[in-house]
Amino acid sequence: MDAYSMVLNVIMALGGLGLFLIGMKSMGEGLELAAGSKLRNLLEKITSNKFIAMLVGVLVTGVIQSSSATDAMVVGFANAGLMEFGQAIGVLFGAKIGTTVTSLLLAIDIKAFVPIFIFIGALIITFVKKNNYKYYGQIAAGFGMLFLGLSLMSENLRFMGESEAFLSIADKLSFPLLGLLVGVVFTGIIQSSSASVGILMALATAGVITSLDQAVYVVFGFNVGACSAAILSSLGANRTAKQIALSNLLISCFGAVIMTVVAVFLPFTDIINYFLPADKVGVAAQISAAHIIFNILITVILLPCSNLIIKITRLILPDLEDDKEKMGTVYLDNRILTTPPMAVRQVEKECERLSALARKSYDYAIKSFFNQDVKLIEKVEKNEKVVDFLTHEITSYIVKINGLDISDEDRKIMGVMYSAIQDLERIGDHAENITECVKTMLEGKINFSEDALSELKHLDSLVISLLDSGFKMFNTQNPDPVLAEEVVATEDELDDYVDAYKANHIRRMNGGLCSAENGTVFLEMLTTLERVGDHANNVAFSIPSKKLRSVVDED
Repeated sequence: MDAYSMVLNVIMALGGLGLFLIGMKSMGEGLELAAGSKLRNLLEKITSNKFIAMLVGVLVTGVIQSSSATDAMVVGFANAGLMEFGQAIGVLFGAKIGTTVTSLLLAIDIKAFVPIFIFIGALIITFVKKNNYKYYGQIAAGFGMLFLGLSLMSENLRFMGESEAFLSIADKLSFPLLGLLVGVVFTGIIQSSSASVGILMALATAGVITSLDQAVYVVFGFNVGACSAAILSSLGANRTAKQIALSNLLISCFGAVIMTVVAVFLPFTDIINYFLPADKVGVAAQISAAHIIFNILITVILLPCSNLIIKITRLILPDLEDDKEKMGTVYLDNRILTTPPMAVRQVEKECERLSALARKSYDYAIKSFFNQDVKLIEKVEKNEKVVDFLTHEITSYIVKINGLDISDEDRKIMGVMYSAIQDLERIGDHAENITECVKTMLEGKINFSEDALSELKHLDSLVISLLDSGFKMFNTQNPDPVLAEEVVATEDELDDYVDAYKANHIRRMNGGLCSAENGTVFLEMLTTLERVGDHANNVAFSIPSKKLRSVVDED
């Protein structure tokens, strides 16, 4: 082969590699977005049972087609306080099995149907308007590009299979240490064991890898190199997230060592050759089988020893007793943005936390007012700083999510969350207004009559009812007709009583029972309590319009 043809083949092979990687990414993202809330709900049901957690890991990774993405996601969840070490380790084992789905698909010869998948996918993406349906087109097109890229690589690398130099290099990969090292480094660079296995299968199809012995240790190394994504993701994370990344590396290293010993001293490759002869299924299919068997075996062997792995991890990276959480978000983590449906759920949880903090600010403020407690004023001020900080952080996170490819439903959820946090922040501001009234009363030695205090306490009870019912509606995102009717009725009642108590106040003023100073503070309190009720009502109905329409229909 002349130099020109060789360069052309290399360029085509590189194009095939690019198409393969884009196809894998496109298919994984499409599957993830199509799964949407189902994937989100699945991850939320993880328990301390490591076997159930493992099954969840298998299903999630089978959907998103990337154990590296799952590992990084788990690190992000741990950093956000959503997952404990014991729960995470089961998911990590499951992710290793789930990642074998890609290699299993690649082992199937469907070259003749590949263009059809790309065509159908392109039609759906081009002509279908709804995002929810476009994701299916993305899956189909990605699936087709995956196989087309693999086919391009295989066809254009055949010249390497005819070269003694390349065959000699491939033959050296049968040495365990060299094969492991190549696998670790290569996958550490591209951060996907599935992609690495696909490329190795393409080399086998091209005739560069001529036997399973040349590939088996490289496959073992792929699984170690795939841990790089979780390790990089844990940088800057909390101690639990770092421990999870380390345990993931330990699992893969222990697995690679165990399976290398098995392959060296036991007839591992011979068994695969017996059941899947290379002359019938091809070396590429054998590589896929080795990848699947490796991940299943290390899970069977090491999952029962997960508690020991946790202990070893904590010996290397012990817990920190003084690792206290600073002011900041609990559920938001940029690592989770790689999984948009989960990121949406995290915003909902952070908004729920924000609503609890806004409610706490109000509680501190109103108690400070009725008890004339100066210490509670300081608590309101500290709490309000957290409320303001969270409002800014959640807003920034929502902007990031809206820049991603998310479903129409999730985009609507982000819209109502953005609206809700503005009202929650205003409730915190009104809590500070109440403390200002307290300060004015203390400085001016202002006291209210029993009638005025009784009226304010009655309004407070209505506001608390609005906050409880409204936040319940918002946090559950469940527009229950009974609860919705209760919120509307209470808000109307609050407005009516505010008007009535203003009239009462004027009568007291005319009767000389209330001074101008008292009157100013009293009217300020009436206005503030009414506005807190208005914002609580707004928060209550910060629910996607589709769900709210269902309430109207029921009524």
